[in-house]
Amino acid sequence: MSDEEYRVDDLARLSGMTVRNIREHQSRGLLPAPTVRGRVGYYGPEHLARLEQIKRLQADGFTLESIRRMLGGGAEFTSFAAAVHQAFDDGERRVVRLEDIHTLFPGLDEDTEDGAAVLEAAVDLGLLRPLGNGRYEERSPRLTRIGAELMALGIPPASALKAASEARTHVQAVARAFVQLYMDQIWAPFEAAGYPADAWPDILSGLDRLRPLALDSVLALMRMALDEAATTLIEERAGLR
Repeated sequence: MSDEEYRVDDLARLSGMTVRNIREHQSRGLLPAPTVRGRVGYYGPEHLARLEQIKRLQADGFTLESIRRMLGGGAEFTSFAAAVHQAFDDGERRVVRLEDIHTLFPGLDEDTEDGAAVLEAAVDLGLLRPLGNGRYEERSPRLTRIGAELMALGIPPASALKAASEARTHVQAVARAFVQLYMDQIWAPFEAAGYPADAWPDILSGLDRLRPLALDSVLALMRMALDEAATTLIEERAGLR
């Protein structure tokens, strides 16, 4: 066996998945079959890359059936899947090992109970994505930077993560509204027409144009909400309400 070939146990270890997960992905048509020599199946780098792609798409909210259809729909669907993931990227994502997780949260001691709690909260919130083998990927470098800035202001990371968790619920609702708008008005007619090849540029363009419109809308609404909330709080503290 060469360095570019893995048995299923090796592939599971490298990908952070279980052997059962890998078998299930094969049965669903998500992962190509291995090369069989003798009675042993051998996997290659393309299998590992496919598993990483599946994990990214799952993390972005796609179901396994949706991923199967995208990966099996040809180059256009694969490009669309990549565009969905990349269009909302906000910087190069770092991958760190468990013992270096504190480097994402300057000033945090990873050996303390608080450090473990913050790590768990960051994973639950989705800021960190476990990759297996003690490795974690930051989902949003921008949010990581914001967390560092808040810590510099003296705000404990646990408090910042709690606020982010509360805000996330509302942001998810807004995101779903914009995605549903895209699906209903742009994707649904395209799907009903049988995915015509000449319409793919418009589909990708619509996705690309949605991002700044959605982000600008959220920012504008957030500015209005912050102004209203700050005014109300100040008036209450000053006894004006």
